[in-house]
Amino acid sequence: MRFFKLPLLFVTLFTGCVGNMNPTGGNSRPNYPYFVTTKPLIVKKIAVPIGTTLVYEESFWKKGKQDKILSESKLTAIRLPVGVTINWGGVPITSIVQFFNSEMRGFNLSADFHKLTKEQHNRFTDMWQSCDDNLGIAIKNRDDWSFNPDNIADVQSCSVLYQRYFKDNQEQQRFLDEMYVEMMKSGKSNLSK
Repeated sequence: MRFFKLPLLFVTLFTGCVGNMNPTGGNSRPNYPYFVTTKPLIVKKIAVPIGTTLVYEESFWKKGKQDKILSESKLTAIRLPVGVTINWGGVPITSIVQFFNSEMRGFNLSADFHKLTKEQHNRFTDMWQSCDDNLGIAIKNRDDWSFNPDNIADVQSCSVLYQRYFKDNQEQQRFLDEMYVEMMKSGKSNLSK
């Protein structure tokens, strides 16, 4: 009888460990600290309205909803209240999320093209809308997430359809190059209004 107990014990222990090796943490999700704004604020050089959720890096000491705003240097996402957008380069956006890879300087923007007026349509907005609502932007200064042409280094991606990562794909590179040029034109014309 002992002969059968040892393998069963090994299998039970081993399968329990395998679940713990899941890189996504199995069913558990990190409880990132966040703060919901109670008044309009300037965050990363962007004016955000009341009710905006500011999400911060995972922290051992701080989890979940916070009573006060945390350091801007730890900010990883700005999520606007449902139905609310702000203008970024002439496009109504709903959120800005820092790139997951901390070696990369930049963020992803999510647009709400339903709120794009006829007057706001241009080559840049049409290009962005053609690939999806998600646009990846490379920046020089991590403290500025606004549409600042001097701080924008490049367009890194437009959804999963166009990625700078695929350097050998000339079509993707051309699209992103053109999109960067059109974004600069669009944004500069919106800044002058």
